[in-house]
Order: sequence, then structure tokens, then C-alpha cells
Amino acid sequence: MNQNLWTQLCGIVKEENVQTEEMMKNHTTFRIGGPAEYFVTPHTVEEIKQVILLCKKEHVPYFVLGNGSNLLVGDLGIRGVVIQIFKNFNEIVLEKEGIIRVQAGALLSKIAGFARKHELTGFEFAAGIPGTVGGAVMMNAGAYGGEMKDVIVKASVLDQNGNVFFLSNEELELSYRKSIVGRKGYLVLEVWIALKKGEKEEIEEKMEDLKERRISKQPLDRPSAGSTFKRPEGYFAGKLIMDAGLKGFTVGGAQVSEKHCGFVINTGEATAKDVTNLIKEIQCVVKEKFGILLEPEVKRIGDFGEEEKTEAK
Repeated sequence: MNQNLWTQLCGIVKEENVQTEEMMKNHTTFRIGGPAEYFVTPHTVEEIKQVILLCKKEHVPYFVLGNGSNLLVGDLGIRGVVIQIFKNFNEIVLEKEGIIRVQAGALLSKIAGFARKHELTGFEFAAGIPGTVGGAVMMNAGAYGGEMKDVIVKASVLDQNGNVFFLSNEELELSYRKSIVGRKGYLVLEVWIALKKGEKEEIEEKMEDLKERRISKQPLDRPSAGSTFKRPEGYFAGKLIMDAGLKGFTVGGAQVSEKHCGFVINTGEATAKDVTNLIKEIQCVVKEKFGILLEPEVKRIGDFGEEEKTEAK
């Protein structure tokens, strides 16, 4: 452990909010991942900013984590500092009629529940997406005909030099699973969401309907990172994988879900290496059979062994 770095981190956040060698499998929906060298859970924008600036000053790599829902962490863990903003940075506030202000660590499901409570419609599509709003903005997350770009007014972001500024919906450049946030390396801090007045019963019915559809079609009972691949233009990744005869195909503890072939699941003891090898096999078979190269939607971070390392910033 770098005692100097530890001391400086504890000078920014409380000592209880700085852990070492924290297992990342406890912080990802895949339930996979080795230890983070440092694991920090800040409470405020200023704490987040100061931790990042410290990492840059000390030339220490860092990675900003939500609830780990779209992430595969290497078996050997992550070198540097993991900054988790899900646990302590998740406030949801009704700022004025129809406008909800949320901190980046707020879960989409919590925001949907908050909107329902205040009889606001337009966010039902996101109720079952297992992620935080910060990550959802970065990826322009969507489901069942809705996308984040449909409801965002603006977002405050932090750049890599510690500057905080606002970006409008148009300035966020939201497109399919992309935004300026990812391209520029910004960190989403807060998001303003505009919704319409609705009937509580209708909102609840729609959310319940979407919930049932997810339960019936997706392997929600097994650890995964959600949809493993991006949707190729004109096709559906899950159908291509199924038509390639890969339903239920297994590498170690990683398996192509028999319920929905677009999901790779952890059957219990899967490693990052298992998942990586399974993804490569899927890509190879689908490319050979249909001439289409599937692009992974899951973000890889950390140390995957001697042959491959994916570094934090």
C-alpha cells in the first residue's frame, strides 16, 4: 500500500470511505472481479473532484464506478483508485413541477419509483434497467422504445481538469449507446429530467407490464452485465447467437443464457477469463456463419492476466 496516497485520500474523504484490496466481485452485477487497490466512496461533488485531481497529480490510474451493471472486471483486479459514486451520491429531488434533479449515483429504478410517486410519466421504460443515471447518460441507455435522450434537459459534468459545467440535451450528443460524455472522458455529476403529469394507476400498470415482460424474457435470476453485445444494424444480437446454435453454450462458469441468448450469465463461479473467452467464441462463430462481427456492449476494466490489461484512466 502507498501510505502517502492512503493518507491523502483520507484527507479528502473520511477514512471509513477508503478501503484497500476491496473485491470488485462485490460491486458488479456480474459478481466477477479481483481486488481494487483503493476503493473510495465520496459523498459530494467536491470530494469526487479532489480525489480525481489527486489521482492525476500522483499519476495514479482511476476508474469511476456506478453500480457495476455493465462491467467486466479482470480476475487480477484494478490497479489504482476505484471511485464509487453509487453508494453515497444518489439524491433524487423534485426541483419544480415536472423536473427531477438526480445525482449521478441514483439507480434508474429508484428514479422511476420517485416519478411514479409524484405522478410523472415518461420514465417507465428505465424502471428495469439495472444501472445508475450517470452511466445511463453516458451510454444513452434505453429499453422498450424509450431512451435517456427523450427525457434529459441537461446534465452537469466534470472534465479531467476538474472543471464543472453544464451540457444541454443537444450538447450531450446522445445517440445509440453513445454520447459526448464517453468520447470526452467527462464524468456526469447531476442530471435534470423532464417528465409529464400522468395518472398514477396508468404509470403503475405500464411499469408492471414492462417488469413482467423482462421477467419472462430475461435471465434476471442469474448474475450478468445485461445485454452482452450492441445491436448490429438490421439485426438482433440474441437471435444471431441463437441461430448460430450457441444457446446454452458454456465456457467454464460463463454461459449463453438459455432464456435470452443476448445475455452471458455467471452460473456461479465464472471468472473474467471465462466470460472473455466465451465472448470471443460467440464473435467467432457468428462472424463465420453470418459475416457479422458482434461488438461487445460490456465495458472491460482491470487486469485480465499477463496477456491482456485494460487500464483505468
